[in-house]
Amino acid sequence: MSEPMNGAESLVRTLVAGGVEVCFTNPGTSEMHFVAALDRVAGMECVLFLFEGGATGAADGYARVADKPASTLLHLGPGLANGWANLHNARRARSMVVNIVGEHATYHRQYDAPLTSDIEALAATVSAWTRTGTRAAEVAADGAAAIQAARTAPGRIATLILPADTAWQPGSGIAPVPPSPERARVSDDAVAAAAAALASGEPALLHLGDRAVRGAGKRIAARIAAKTGAKLLAMQANARIDRGAGQVPVERLPYPIDQAIAVLAPYRRVVLAGATRPVGFFAYPGKPSVLTHPDCETVTLATPEEDQVEALERLAEAVGAPDDIDVVPPPRPELPGAGRLEDDAIGRVLGALMPEGAIVCDESLTTGRNFFAATHGAAPHSWLQLSGGAIGVGIPMATGAAVAARDRKVINLQADGSALYTAQALWTQARERLDVVTLIWSNRAYAILRGELANVGAHNPGPKALGMLSLDNPPVDWVSLARGYGVEARRVETLEAFTDVFAHALARRGPFLIEVAL
Repeated sequence: MSEPMNGAESLVRTLVAGGVEVCFTNPGTSEMHFVAALDRVAGMECVLFLFEGGATGAADGYARVADKPASTLLHLGPGLANGWANLHNARRARSMVVNIVGEHATYHRQYDAPLTSDIEALAATVSAWTRTGTRAAEVAADGAAAIQAARTAPGRIATLILPADTAWQPGSGIAPVPPSPERARVSDDAVAAAAAALASGEPALLHLGDRAVRGAGKRIAARIAAKTGAKLLAMQANARIDRGAGQVPVERLPYPIDQAIAVLAPYRRVVLAGATRPVGFFAYPGKPSVLTHPDCETVTLATPEEDQVEALERLAEAVGAPDDIDVVPPPRPELPGAGRLEDDAIGRVLGALMPEGAIVCDESLTTGRNFFAATHGAAPHSWLQLSGGAIGVGIPMATGAAVAARDRKVINLQADGSALYTAQALWTQARERLDVVTLIWSNRAYAILRGELANVGAHNPGPKALGMLSLDNPPVDWVSLARGYGVEARRVETLEAFTDVFAHALARRGPFLIEVAL
């Protein structure tokens, strides 16, 4: 007679049957029965990280590329806390994630063992759905409900807390996953209000986010713009934009507040399609929180929870937009010759060499602000950005994206300061032999914060202030660090060397890191 299925195995089998095929994990004692179940159940890929922030960031990157949830396996409250920052980013990106968080056995919690914490309270800050299992016979149904919640539009984080005894006691078998609700259809009034805003005769902006910045959405938006004269602009931070040759080129709202205000100043009507209202990333003395002109009217066509593509189609019909348009993107940039290793030249190298189908994971921050414009004419690719502002997502996000699409080259555009938060994910890239090229912009500083000193009015910073923004005492040796994690690496100090080494890295498979000395 076969051994009965325990709660952990019933949960894993439910996850697999529900289409969750990857578990990004850093487990501990409380999760050992789940770990054992992963070994017994076919169909679940297991990817180990040395730090929970790597696992949660990878789940975010995976969901953005695969358009379906991965699971994480985290150890109690402290493990969830270690992964919290990148769950914040995933929530802001509206990524689908199913967290499994181990917990003390139900009867053990009363003794307040050292790792005891209020996991539900911590999980609730980033999760749309949170539940603590109470009976092994119900754990599979709990898992099915978590999958349903994660798949609810526009994509959500669901956290199932799994007490150890509900994992090792007899379970109930596989539970079916209820269907998730479809994206809501926008009202006729919303379409009419957007059409009226675009027909007002006032300068108008169609502000795009979520599914509206992918292929079909952008093309419909461009048809509307061709008819109405509205300007197209993407949000400053986007979970994923489909770009390159054949795609409608759309610029993003700049991050620096003065630039953003200047870009939005001409418009008196802003129509939101999957985007949120343009507001400052932070509050700055003497500067507005809402970045549009004081006389600007903001109209919501479709929220991220609603069907933006269908809404854009109805808006196109309402304004009499043409059935199609010719898309003439900028030409693919030519490789620069000899010159300085500066942002514009680096952007041209990226645009010239980026292979078709590449996935770009962008946590460039200061250095990469000009890369977007330089790559409109590159080969077709997807561009993923830091969406929640919590730095340290770039290397894990690239790792998860590479797991989701092992046949596509992943290029990680990475600021050096934020890379140090989760550099351990390079080890996972080596372990999994993932096809990721990491470009470290080695300016040895938190350069973005130097600009913020001026933006917030903190003038005349002294040596203490500047010392807290510097990474050059001692400098980080990225080549040695990467090689220590098992990743081949090179340092380049000239534009010619960067071009040659980047071309070499793109031509091979497997992880490769280039430290670009700026």
